[in-house]
Amino acid sequence: MLKTLKTALAGLALVGTAMGAQAADIVVGGKNFTEQQLLSSITEQLLEAKGYDVDNRAGMGSAAVRQAMENGQIDVYWEYTGTSLITYNKVEGTFSADETYAKVKEMDGEKGIVWLDPSKANNTYALAMRAADAKEKGIESLSDLAERVNNEGDLTFGSNAEFYARADGLKPLQDAYGFEFGRSNVKRMDTGLVYQALKDGQVDVGLVFATDGRIPAFDFTVLADDKGYFPAYALAPVVRQEVLDANPELAGTLNEVAAILNDDVMAALNARVDVEKVSVENVAAEFLKEHGLN
Repeated sequence: MLKTLKTALAGLALVGTAMGAQAADIVVGGKNFTEQQLLSSITEQLLEAKGYDVDNRAGMGSAAVRQAMENGQIDVYWEYTGTSLITYNKVEGTFSADETYAKVKEMDGEKGIVWLDPSKANNTYALAMRAADAKEKGIESLSDLAERVNNEGDLTFGSNAEFYARADGLKPLQDAYGFEFGRSNVKRMDTGLVYQALKDGQVDVGLVFATDGRIPAFDFTVLADDKGYFPAYALAPVVRQEVLDANPELAGTLNEVAAILNDDVMAALNARVDVEKVSVENVAAEFLKEHGLN
């Protein structure tokens, strides 16, 4: 009887060990730009501190990381609500931030992808000016910009080629606000060069991403999108349903990080890497330590 009991207990221990190993093996994905690399490293270090065995596969293209999640090749990554709505789910139209989140949560949920809590970091397109120049010209919003362009026609705009040409890019933005940069006033260049061109005064207005660290570092003012033209790109952790079922504590762990993030926090983290040239891993470790998460 005692031998039988010991055998049964040993068997249960082996099952428990196997289940624990399965539950503790997490593959973290991420896209191939600074913000995503930071979030992947933050997630990796945080989960390792919680006892998970983590495989970090950051540096993927947007379509590739999404496909990898749908195929079960990665378990966790950070996504933008607008990207899922427009790019992955092909939904058109204008929606509030809350509506966008609700739609992607529902649609992706049907595909076995769970959206956890959205952060207040919204990495959407934005137009920015040098702070001193914007103040001097009295431009605080896109409506102010439209008025200045219509009255003076003297401002130059730096844009990447994609935004200049895309169906939901510059032309419909101008239509929405009732203005138009002259053809010679638009300077097309690589995304990264826009920031330097704006800083150096080669253009007056530049296309930026709202959480880019160069915005505060270069003392830019982001113009208020007072008509709500740009879609919401709220940043949130997404997890495969079966992984979350096996590791329900993941939700609380990742939601704790999401609750800390906003545009200013994310921009400061990005600046540490892009401007101050600190490694992604060190910035991630600093963030976790600062907030008592490691």
